[in-house]
Amino acid sequence: MEIAEAQRDVRQLYRGGFFGQLVSGAVWLVAAGTGTVISPTAGMVTLLLGGILIFPVTTLLLRLTGRPTSLPSGHPMNALAIQIAFTVPLGLLVAVAAAGYRADWFFPAAMVIVGAHYLPFVFLYGMPLFGVLAGLLAGGGVTLALWGPGTFSLGGWAAGVLLVGFAFLLDRSTREEAS
Repeated sequence: MEIAEAQRDVRQLYRGGFFGQLVSGAVWLVAAGTGTVISPTAGMVTLLLGGILIFPVTTLLLRLTGRPTSLPSGHPMNALAIQIAFTVPLGLLVAVAAAGYRADWFFPAAMVIVGAHYLPFVFLYGMPLFGVLAGLLAGGGVTLALWGPGTFSLGGWAAGVLLVGFAFLLDRSTREEAS
């Protein structure tokens, strides 16, 4: 199987990442809202626990739309997809440590981690648009941490909006390719 064919399989199966980005964006927005309304700690816990639900909820949405929920056994992109999935939970340990120093660094640190996690998606999906998302998340996280107003949930709101917006951009890009 050629790399371009394997990438096309990933794009078609996951609709260019639409459902995953939409669910992820929703989790970030709920976490930001929780951090704003309840407490910073509740916002952190919401992002950490909600992050655990991103894959199962994405899989459920794929199933509800009648799409396959995974690549076939032996597909050359399976191993990469699994490896990418484990980068965020491990990386979020750094965000929790940063929050121990300054609570308002939690969401910016998580933005950098999640942004870095999207870099290999450029290859996995064969979509350079994931590189733009990675840069905006990581750059936005660094910018908020260094020069932001110190508002706890601002990074959560920014990341949530970016992820939801990119869900639709990625979907449109995939639909244009299919037509």
